[in-house]
Amino acid sequence: MLDTIVELLKSSGVYGWEVNDTKMNGWEFYFIRHELDQHRAKNVEHINVKIYQITDDGQSVGFASAEIAPTASRDEIEKLISDLSYRATLVKNRAFTLNPPSDVKAPEGKASDIADISADFIRAMSELSETDSEDVNSYEIFVTDVMHRLITSTGIDQTEHYPSSMIEVVVNARRDGHEIELYRKYDSGTCDSAGLKRDLERTMSYGRDRLITEPTPVNGKIDVLFSGSDACEIYNYFVERMGAPMIYRKMSDYEIGKPICGDVKGDKVTVKAVRELVNSSENHAFDEEGAIIRDTTLIEDGVAKHFVGGRMFSCYLGIEDSFIPTNIEVTGGSHREDELRGGRYLEAVEFSDFQVDSVTGDIFGEIRLAYLHDGDKTIPVSGGSISGSMNDFAGNMLMSEKSVQYNSMSIPALTLLHGVTVTGADK
Repeated sequence: MLDTIVELLKSSGVYGWEVNDTKMNGWEFYFIRHELDQHRAKNVEHINVKIYQITDDGQSVGFASAEIAPTASRDEIEKLISDLSYRATLVKNRAFTLNPPSDVKAPEGKASDIADISADFIRAMSELSETDSEDVNSYEIFVTDVMHRLITSTGIDQTEHYPSSMIEVVVNARRDGHEIELYRKYDSGTCDSAGLKRDLERTMSYGRDRLITEPTPVNGKIDVLFSGSDACEIYNYFVERMGAPMIYRKMSDYEIGKPICGDVKGDKVTVKAVRELVNSSENHAFDEEGAIIRDTTLIEDGVAKHFVGGRMFSCYLGIEDSFIPTNIEVTGGSHREDELRGGRYLEAVEFSDFQVDSVTGDIFGEIRLAYLHDGDKTIPVSGGSISGSMNDFAGNMLMSEKSVQYNSMSIPALTLLHGVTVTGADK
């Protein structure tokens, strides 16, 4: 099938093309409480084709893409290539070139042992510390060995193997006739047993506290401490503003060699795109366009160092060695946990939705569970919302020395934003 697709693309006369062939061999398990309800194996293949066309004057390039079924006939493939070729002519982007083959050999990796990975997940779930009032309702485990091959019109032909896992868990908490459910979804490469158990046991405590919350009383500004995965959105703000698309479109004002914000009184952030993070499901050797992924510092001590992104916008900026990052590592924290947990502050641990707009810097989140710390007193609260702007917070942000990993992002375990606006639930 793949040979036929490549043959027809080579004879099509288009400006360029890319074929991404992904084969996934996996196991799936569905548990009710800790009893296996059903399980199944999967073996699927996805073939995606992207076609580029250039105008006669060489000034514009367009592209279109679609998935081809592995069972498609030769006639069906020819028709799809013809349709994509036409659709690509309707798009008029400023001309750019496609990635050439790299002199660096991308590591291919090896097939993953999905049986061992599955066993690790099942074992970790069986070892959870549950109580009569907080326990696991159900969970689903998905473990996959992925083989990805990319072939392009410029001569790239690369293959990589990597594991990709996901577990979805529903936790229940009960008190005085009331019950609440909390949903968790964890993506990873293999199974981080210790991290999974630690987070789920913390989630059970959150469920218990959700049943005894008071309405969020704050109306005004207060320091907010982020101690969960929502903090990833804060750091994605910096990553996206270092991306070639935002720089070219002038949606970001970051400049190479200059501080990303002035008058810094807090910690200076360092952001790196890294080839590999332990147990990440995004440990790719190359990006979807064939560029080799490597360790690259985007921001160092609060100073912009290197823009990254896909081929089109990178070409527009004159960057020839760029790539689409998959793993991010954030450092720069200088504070111990006890230094960040002092005075009066709100620790936000559960939002119905938390967003950081990378263009405007605006942040917003509706509070499901937070802890209002005031001296020796800690009150679980719910309701209301937080808001503000990273344009104001970035220069005064404080981060812990200790880091925590959320799949493809390693970030400070604690992040403190000063003077966040909190609208109380009783307003």
